[in-house]
Amino acid sequence: MFFGEHEHTIDAKGRVIIPAKLRDELGDVFMITKGLDGCLSVYPMKQWADFESKLQALPMSQPDARAFVRFFFSGATEGELDKQGRVMLPPNLRDHARLEKDVVIAGAGNRLEIWDKATRDAYLAKTASPEEMAAKMSDMGFLI
Repeated sequence: MFFGEHEHTIDAKGRVIIPAKLRDELGDVFMITKGLDGCLSVYPMKQWADFESKLQALPMSQPDARAFVRFFFSGATEGELDKQGRVMLPPNLRDHARLEKDVVIAGAGNRLEIWDKATRDAYLAKTASPEEMAAKMSDMGFLI
């Protein structure tokens, strides 16, 4: 389970440090892909396999399902940590998330998210308050 927020910077070669306390759970090889809301999603291989199964189960006869599958698979790449705990983020994924220098690595349960810091700050500023989100979640059967 991934949680917490960690601020880092991307170096000139497109590498970012994954915090030490997240590395063990992430594993030696993991998947990085485009995420929703303008971030990147980083999955340990087990969680990626679960996610991949769900994507493959979508009805390919539906245009929205095909587009959704393409979105995640076309940007997906295997990631690996170097000896300093850094991962290389390919240019297409850096472009998708507008990653240039300052990033936030945030836990999101079964995955990590990598955000451009300014993009994340703007996203959080326009997001509903925790109380408003709780009310919407109760409509979906999630009660706290």
